[in-house]
Amino acid sequence: MNAAHVDIFFLENNPQILRKNLNLTTVTQMKTNRIGIIMNGVTGRMGTNQHLIRSIKAIRDQGGVKVGDDLILMPDPILTGRNHDKLKALAERTGFARFTTDLDAALANPDDEIFFDASGTLQRAGFIEKAVNAKKAIYCEKPTAVESAEALRLARLCEDAGLKNGVVQDKLWLSGIRKFRMLRDQGYFGRILSVRGEFGYWVFTGEDGDQPAQRPSWNYRKEDGGGIIVDMLCHWRYVIDDLFGKVKAVSCLGATHLPKRIDERGTVYACTSDDACYATFECEGGVICQFNSSWTVRVRRDDLLTMQVDGTHGSAIVGLRKCWVQSIGTTPRPTWNPDIDQPIDFFQGWQEVPDCTNYDNAFKIQWEEFLKHVALDTPFPWTLREGAKGVQLAELGLQSWEQLKWLPVDDLPIR
Repeated sequence: MNAAHVDIFFLENNPQILRKNLNLTTVTQMKTNRIGIIMNGVTGRMGTNQHLIRSIKAIRDQGGVKVGDDLILMPDPILTGRNHDKLKALAERTGFARFTTDLDAALANPDDEIFFDASGTLQRAGFIEKAVNAKKAIYCEKPTAVESAEALRLARLCEDAGLKNGVVQDKLWLSGIRKFRMLRDQGYFGRILSVRGEFGYWVFTGEDGDQPAQRPSWNYRKEDGGGIIVDMLCHWRYVIDDLFGKVKAVSCLGATHLPKRIDERGTVYACTSDDACYATFECEGGVICQFNSSWTVRVRRDDLLTMQVDGTHGSAIVGLRKCWVQSIGTTPRPTWNPDIDQPIDFFQGWQEVPDCTNYDNAFKIQWEEFLKHVALDTPFPWTLREGAKGVQLAELGLQSWEQLKWLPVDDLPIR
């Protein structure tokens, strides 16, 4: 056997070396793992736009969630709710074939392993209990309840049943916040001192011609789970904990600035919940955060949510999608003199943080993380227990308003 025959024999019996020598690549067969999702209560604004269209449909349109070189996770939703006509119209609009008003039948289907709920807050507990009994992984909108004891009970139900669970905490993936977090982690701001958050916009009452209300009426009825404190302090809890330090005390003042509005049927109703709140939070580490949240404010700022973060070495204006920064080296030196026009343009000297990557929809990103958690057991720290912390802060905010005093924010009980 000559040398050429030896080489051919060797290569034929060592295919990996043959591929390297012939500059060939291995073609891996992609496996698609279908994940059935019961999507309950998604005919509302948030459920339709953010969860169904911009998350689940978008994931399907992109070809699923690609995991490595050999696996695709493909969500397959069934829409559930009370109104057959609304479900049918939404299914036709989005191209999803499966929908039903029989939630019990949907929960009985073993091929659908996730239950997602975007219904009203006061209805959420009953739906979660049913899903726990059906042994589904559970993902839901916030708040999970209006009282911390109930929110914690729901978290324990999932934990005791050994079920994967999660709550929506979408603002953690907003591009403006991601840009701020990146610079914070790089030490750009030095020691963070304080945060001033402004959130909200004018929600029309429906009393003025050609200006209908743009939020559902239940938001302004306490008996239906409404109120901006319950709504927004759940958000501020996970935002502050993640970015600035664990919240350890709260002082909150609420208000019902507009006493009446017009509902979806054109009927005047009394507003029984708060439409604005003015809250201050003290964090471990000494950061002080002030957040004003209002549905009775007109906007003259960069976005519907802005946070001014001031640190020893620099500051940031953090919006939903953009972030501007000013370093200590470019900080102007103003002098108080009310007798002349201000000579400094304080909007100059701020630099917009450029896009460092492609920023996807925040709700979609968290959905992809939850799908991987369910299918592959990857970490998912945004559990119902974490959601209960937000409910706890909202509950304490309401108590602080009633008692007109600061209240400590203690750790939730383990059991």
